[in-house]
Amino acid sequence: MTMPSAAPRLPGAGSTSPTAAGTGVAAPFLLAPYDRRTWQGYGFLWLALLLAPFALAYALFTVSFMAGVAVTVVGLFVAGGVLLGARGWGSMYRRMAVRWLGVEIAEPAARAPRRGFWRRLGSMLGDSTAWRSLLYMVVTFPLAIAGFVVSTTFLAVAAGFMTHWFWSRWLPLQQASDGTWHRGASFGTDWFVDTPARHLLLVAGGIVLLYLWPQVQRLFLGLFRLLATGLLSPTRASLRVAYAERARAVTVEDADERLRRIERDLHDGTQAHLVAVAMQIGEARELLRDDADGVDTAELAAVLETAHSSTKDTLAELRELARGIRPPALDAGLAVALETLAARAALPVRVHAVGLDGADLPPSVTAISYFAVAELVANATKHARATGVDVVAGVEPVADAATGAALTALVLRVHDDGVGGAAVRAPDASGRGSGLAGLTDRLSGVDGTLRVVSPAGGPTVITVTIPLPAPGGARR
Repeated sequence: MTMPSAAPRLPGAGSTSPTAAGTGVAAPFLLAPYDRRTWQGYGFLWLALLLAPFALAYALFTVSFMAGVAVTVVGLFVAGGVLLGARGWGSMYRRMAVRWLGVEIAEPAARAPRRGFWRRLGSMLGDSTAWRSLLYMVVTFPLAIAGFVVSTTFLAVAAGFMTHWFWSRWLPLQQASDGTWHRGASFGTDWFVDTPARHLLLVAGGIVLLYLWPQVQRLFLGLFRLLATGLLSPTRASLRVAYAERARAVTVEDADERLRRIERDLHDGTQAHLVAVAMQIGEARELLRDDADGVDTAELAAVLETAHSSTKDTLAELRELARGIRPPALDAGLAVALETLAARAALPVRVHAVGLDGADLPPSVTAISYFAVAELVANATKHARATGVDVVAGVEPVADAATGAALTALVLRVHDDGVGGAAVRAPDASGRGSGLAGLTDRLSGVDGTLRVVSPAGGPTVITVTIPLPAPGGARR
């Protein structure tokens, strides 16, 4: 079985990436002026300054154009198209933030076209992603100017101070109040940097400014990160809607696949056996009809025996098919169902159920938990080359991945001593992926998550967490 830890969870709006590729992690103070990330941040300020006037002009044009054509319906459609163009600006700024600022920002959900004239117009003019992108373009205009000017001033003055001893020889002579002539930078009317001691003092000041420059620049880059994370990432409400739509689609696909499998099993197995039984009974009837006076009892008994055996095989297949739809053991509770599953497994499975006897589990949670464990045990048997599996099931307090609130969840841990190296494999071009990827999708239908720890060489521990509704409340 293959899979890196993956779970269908509600992602956050964005976070700082602690990778060296971005500027999200501060360089050591003594190395900061020479660190690639510092200069990468300075390059971002340059790029932000170059784009800021065009972005501001687009934002102001969009708002003014929308106000000007508000009296016409057709004009509003054009204005809506211009507004949706802000999504492109937002996407560009989002990529800049990821590439240059080292933040992780989730892509907003794609805009779903609405049916109907007014609904389509309303969805265009009310697109929150476009409006938030416009707001980012407006508020970052003064920030881009201030950040670039302050950062460049610190860097330029630092460089000028440290190299003054060299280029000051080409400065024009200046006369002090006492009539003496000096060549060098002047501070006030009579203090000139034209002696070795004063040159060294200026160099020291330049070094101080050089080391302050990355720290000051980080303040502006931090503001850019906050604005990008707050305005260019999807809202939590839109993430929940996209998550719910995905979970609903997965549930529908899973139900359709189950129906197809049942139809295939009935057609290829049970139906074929019933046809054989019908033919055998027909053969017995023909024997009775043709030899009414002298029936060959031995031949007739053989035909009926074959029909009886086929009937029992058909009943066994029907029981197995019904067990695959919903195992009867689930009526006795999840703990009993898991014990039954362990008894029928192809390798030793030890079940440790903690506190499940008194737990009031919804039928949907019980069923999907059973099938999740069944698939994980089957994977351990087929792919992990394990010699044994431990299943630990219990109700535990956990923290909600989206809000951090405390809630109660059914937690299933499947531990095998196989070869490890598990990873979720996304579907390829042919639509084939790992069974665990499909299990992850099915768990999303009940807000479940799946986490895998599987180092090379094993062991593998797969944890399934399914939130439970509060007592007396409905599942969120």
